[in-house]
Amino acid sequence: MTEPGALDELPGDLMMWVLIVSELLVFGAGLAAFMAVRLTDPAGFAAAQDALHRTGAGINTVVLVTSGFLAAIAGPLLAGGQLLRARAALVAAAALGVLFLVIKGAEYADKAERGIAWDTHPFYTFYYLLTGFHAAHVVAGVLILLLVAWKANARNIEVGSAFWHMVDLIWVLLFPVIYLLR
Repeated sequence: MTEPGALDELPGDLMMWVLIVSELLVFGAGLAAFMAVRLTDPAGFAAAQDALHRTGAGINTVVLVTSGFLAAIAGPLLAGGQLLRARAALVAAAALGVLFLVIKGAEYADKAERGIAWDTHPFYTFYYLLTGFHAAHVVAGVLILLLVAWKANARNIEVGSAFWHMVDLIWVLLFPVIYLLR
């Protein structure tokens, strides 16, 4: 009999972890490129950054972290025999994901109204690329959470929650770099 390896101890599914690691590498490369280009025009990046909605982004951070908490408690709720509460936690987590998108959409609409587009300044190229790619992951995560709530079992919740936590983690990295770092 062979000893269990490190990969045998991963919660969820190996392929989900491959996806998570690859997504983290893509976002990490995007953030590294953002920081490198920022070095070429710190004043321009700071001026462009001033047009962002830091309060909305801060609220979105709280929204996603709360959503992540709800996804995290779904597994223990299911394990405790509380299927309906586990499903409710997943649906609430998905609803907070939708709220995140509404707040982000309002920020995008404000930028469009002010004539700020992806080609206005290199800052906005990265801003739209990184936050838009993240928003696409939020959409996918909301759908995954709803699917997992519908087909709630321990494995599905574990895998779906792992994806959602990746979405949270990426935002927790994007928020300070894009909105706060001067």
